[in-house]
Amino acid sequence: MARRRVAFLLASAFALVVMSSTASAAVVEHTFNVENVTVRKLCQQHVITAVNGALPGPTIRVTEGDTLVVHVFNMSPYNVTIHWHGVFQLLSGWADGPSYITQCPIRPGHNYIYKFTITKQEGTLWWHAHFSLLRATIYGALIIRPKSGHYPFHTPHEQFPIILGEWWNANVINIQNQAQELGTGPNNSNAYTINGRPGDLYPCSKKHSYKLKVVHGKTYMLRMINAALNNQLFFKIANHRFTVVAVDASYTDPYVTDVVVLAPGQTVDMLLITDQTPGGLLHGSPPVR
Repeated sequence: MARRRVAFLLASAFALVVMSSTASAAVVEHTFNVENVTVRKLCQQHVITAVNGALPGPTIRVTEGDTLVVHVFNMSPYNVTIHWHGVFQLLSGWADGPSYITQCPIRPGHNYIYKFTITKQEGTLWWHAHFSLLRATIYGALIIRPKSGHYPFHTPHEQFPIILGEWWNANVINIQNQAQELGTGPNNSNAYTINGRPGDLYPCSKKHSYKLKVVHGKTYMLRMINAALNNQLFFKIANHRFTVVAVDASYTDPYVTDVVVLAPGQTVDMLLITDQTPGGLLHGSPPVR
């Protein structure tokens, strides 16, 4: 009788732990409408394929342990899949997204539902198309908050995703097709971008470059993502230093640097203290070719 009572108590305790864990998690749902849109950059108008009409696409914010559900409607003329770059996909490998590897592409006029749980990861990852070169314009940030609500460092005043990317004055599908026909790599991009905007040194871009307004003396977290296709990119803010605290959604021993280099697809979380004289500062991301 005593053994049965002990077994019952242990089972009840286990059930309470499971219920508590489940109760703290949430289901986060998003809708991605993949469609062609017309944008103007570098003095020219171009049709690109994007999610929800924006470049970059939506920023997804979840808490570790949440289940993410994304409804993808492909209204573009191209096949497409969405890859969740860096997500462990524990027991959900079929949701990873590489076309012809874990799934067939989502054909034009069709839809698909991605569903998976974010487990044992905190920090910054990202999502992008995984068909041809569509990831040049189909991408966005995936931010994973700690379940405890606390970081292993001082909580920043604000957080900003900073996505470094590339821009072509051409249809990226055509660029990929031409490269395959010639047996070469894709043509070099015409510009580098920060959150979808070319820097102010490019034609017709001075009034449209990305600007980040901050308060003097505050600490900010920059969630850096290199969405460039094949280039390593450097990031620097004049007269400032960063404290790197995480890489690819994994905390690291903090270290201080004045420049960060990101490989293609890599993410870096870093703290910035705005302790210099207020004014305009140039953000740089020169390529390594």
